Amino acid sequence: MKITLRYFASVREQLAQSQEQVDTSATTLDGLREELIARGEPYAQALGLGKAIRMAMNQKVCDGDAALLPDAEVAFFPPVTGG
Repeated sequence: MKITLRYFASVREQLAQSQEQVDTSATTLDGLREELIARGEPYAQALGLGKAIRMAMNQKVCDGDAALLPDAEVAFFPPVTGG
């Protein structure tokens, strides 16, 4: 299924792009993240499982076990703090 990926903040900087379209066989957000990590560097560095990364689908923050929807927009971003 085709989806749009959007990257923000340090994730965008590490990947040197703000968005891309991909064709995926993943069924969950965690599965998608694992597919991207398997691409190797710089994805493994930016999205590695040990990193604190938030995910959103269609502009709603989701857990990794959320089912991936066809034509979804998925965003990856670091947690933010306010003050």
